[in-house]
Amino acid sequence: IGKMIEAGTDIFRLNCSHRRGGDFERVYPLIRKYAKELGRKVECLGDLQGPKFRVAELAGDPVPLVNGDIFEFGICVDENDHIRPGRITMTPTKEQNALMKACQVGTTLLIEDGIMEVRVTEKISDTELKIVIVRGGKLKARKGVNVPDVEIDCAALTDKDIEDAEFLLQLDPPLEYICVSFVQKGQDLQELIDIMDRMNVPADKRPKICPKIE
Repeated sequence: IGKMIEAGTDIFRLNCSHRRGGDFERVYPLIRKYAKELGRKVECLGDLQGPKFRVAELAGDPVPLVNGDIFEFGICVDENDHIRPGRITMTPTKEQNALMKACQVGTTLLIEDGIMEVRVTEKISDTELKIVIVRGGKLKARKGVNVPDVEIDCAALTDKDIEDAEFLLQLDPPLEYICVSFVQKGQDLQELIDIMDRMNVPADKRPKICPKIE
């Protein structure tokens, strides 16, 4: 960490997707210690994971998505309903059920950071769609799904995010920033402010809030 600061690092991101086993408790004081010793201004950013939208597991090999092909796209009907030729699935979490329900004919879904793109051609139910491949590729397991043009009816802060935010807000000295992932509306940020209010975090010790527009 000291060598990173000497090389010019001036902000460290604490990725809450990987918060486990006391890593943050160990690393955070070291960041502050080395910054002080080296006389450098170094800031810290806590990045909340947010809701996860991912395709499910593969039944076999990665599935080729060919432009113009029609696929089923649905919530897994059972634990063996994996991705296979002609069918893409997502596990039935609260957030992913909300994503599927929000989709309509014409909705664009981006897969694996936009490498692949599909469009809804038919809505069979709140958990089952027909899609056409717009921009193909080779689909692997657990790749991210994003629906940029649709407001999804789910909270921006998951139970894990609330727990992580409470941890970040009690760090001493306070960290400078907290990122909220998959922000769709002002209320999503208010949820974090409400946690600060509940924890009686003084105004001068409140991190700046960075909304991530994804």
